[in-house]
Amino acid sequence: MRKLGKRDVMLMMVLLFFCFAAFLIRKLAGGTEGAYVLVTVDGEIFGEYPLCEEREIPIKIAGETVNRLKIGGGAADMIWADCPDKLCVRQKPVSKENETIVCLPHRVVITVEGAAENGFDSIAR
Repeated sequence: MRKLGKRDVMLMMVLLFFCFAAFLIRKLAGGTEGAYVLVTVDGEIFGEYPLCEEREIPIKIAGETVNRLKIGGGAADMIWADCPDKLCVRQKPVSKENETIVCLPHRVVITVEGAAENGFDSIAR
């Protein structure tokens, strides 16, 4: 087996630099800020809530609260769940388009959506 030379080390450093730069750009640029969250339970729409209004939403299944979603500071966070693993509570708050929080035992999905469409198509008269 041959030893690493100066060129090998330089190549690895350049590759690491580009990986780090791509990570930073992705982290800083992030995604587009979302306008509202869409809450679905078992594939059915439970509700749509704007991210600009602070509120706490009890998510109920068969009249029983199974999750609690808190919206505040432009982000949505699952703050309580009665499922055994509580993985949805441990997820970070979501605020950018297409970010999600999922509670598998209750089949609850929280998805951040963008601004609503303006209703015009490509041919406006």
